[in-house]
Amino acid sequence: MSPNSALVRRFLPAPDRSFFLFGPRGTGKSTWTQENAKDALRIDLLAPEVFRSFAARPERLREVVEGDPRRKTIIVDELQKVPALLPLIHSLIEEKKGTTFILTGSSSRKLKRTGADLLAGRAVVRAMHPFMAAELAAKFDFGRALKFGLLPLAWQAKDPEDVLRAYAALYVREEVQAEGLVRNVGNFSRFLEEISFSQAGVLNLSNVARDCEVERKVVEGYLGVLEDLLLAFRLPVFSKRAKRAVSVHPKFYLFDAGVFRSLRPSGPLDRPQEIDGLALESLVAQHLRAWNDYGGGRHRLAFWRTRSGVEVDFVLHGPDGFWAVEVKNAARVRDEDLRGLRAFGEDYPEATRFLLYRGKECLKRHGILCLPCEEFLRKLVPGNSIGF
Repeated sequence: MSPNSALVRRFLPAPDRSFFLFGPRGTGKSTWTQENAKDALRIDLLAPEVFRSFAARPERLREVVEGDPRRKTIIVDELQKVPALLPLIHSLIEEKKGTTFILTGSSSRKLKRTGADLLAGRAVVRAMHPFMAAELAAKFDFGRALKFGLLPLAWQAKDPEDVLRAYAALYVREEVQAEGLVRNVGNFSRFLEEISFSQAGVLNLSNVARDCEVERKVVEGYLGVLEDLLLAFRLPVFSKRAKRAVSVHPKFYLFDAGVFRSLRPSGPLDRPQEIDGLALESLVAQHLRAWNDYGGGRHRLAFWRTRSGVEVDFVLHGPDGFWAVEVKNAARVRDEDLRGLRAFGEDYPEATRFLLYRGKECLKRHGILCLPCEEFLRKLVPGNSIGF
C-alpha cells in the first residue's frame, strides 16, 4: 500500500438534498460517498453484472429501492452507463420525500442527451476535483504534485507514472470506444496527444485540426467529447466593463497537471522548464476551480488578454471578491513579470492582484502581492478568501 493511501478528508460539502456528483475517473467520488453515506444502498454500474441487470430492466431500480425501505440514501455510481434510470429516479424523488439520491458520473454526455434536466431542480449538481494542497495538508509534496499532478488515483499509487500513462488509454477504451463516442478511435488518440500542446494556451482549433490532419469540425466534436468526459475545460476571456479590446478565444486546460504531462510528448527539442511552467499553471488552475466549486460556485473563473497580447493568467470575479492571478515558473520576480497585472490594475483598480512564483519570499511591488506558489496553494481553502 502506498504511504499516501490514508484517507484524505475532502472539502466537498454534502448537500442536504439529492444531487449529481460529477468528476473524472479516479478523483475519489466513490471514496467520498462511502465516507459520507456509510449506510447507503449502493448500485455500482461499473460492475458488469449490475450494469447488465439495470440496462436490461431499468424499472428494477424501483424494486430494489422499495425492497429496502430502511435505506434513506441511494447511491447510483456512474449513472451515465444507464441513463434510462433518470426518469425513474425523478419519480422516486417525487414520491419518497425522505429519500436522498447521490448520482455519480464521470461523463455528462449521455445524461445531457437523455436530459439530466429532467430532474428539474430536484437534484443539484456538484463537482469532484483532484486533491487540493490544503486537503493533503502535511502530506502535500509540491515537487511531486508538479510532476504527477493531484489525481487521487495516481497520488495514492506506488507507481504514479504508470497509472497516469494508462489513464488516458482507460478512457479511450472504456468511454470513447465502448460507448461509440467517435467514429475513428485512432484519430481521437492522435487528437489527445496534439491537444496537449494547447495546454494553458489560447485555443486555436484550426491549428489543432491541421496537426491532426482532420477537418476542423471533427476536432470541435473531439473537444466536446473531452469536455463531456470532464477531462478538459475552456477558460473564457474576462470582458466585464472592458476598457480595451480583448481576445475572443478561450484558453484550454486538461483537468490535472499529471494527466497533462502523461499526454504531452517530449523530446530533445522540448525545454523541461517550459513543460514545468505549464504544469505549474495547470496546478493553480485546478486549485482555483476546486476552490470555487467547493465554495458554492459563486465566482466566475476566466483569464484576461488584450488584442495586443497583454495577459493575466486567471481572473476570479464574484460576490465575495475580485482577484487577478499571474503564475511564473521563476525563483525571482522581475518587473516585466508584472506587466500584465499592472495593466489589469489600470483597467480594474478594484481587483486584488497576485503574482505566484517559485521563490520563498512574500513581496509587494507596484501594489501587487508576490507570493510563493507552494504557500499560496497550501493556504487556499474553500470558503476562505484568496490570499494570505
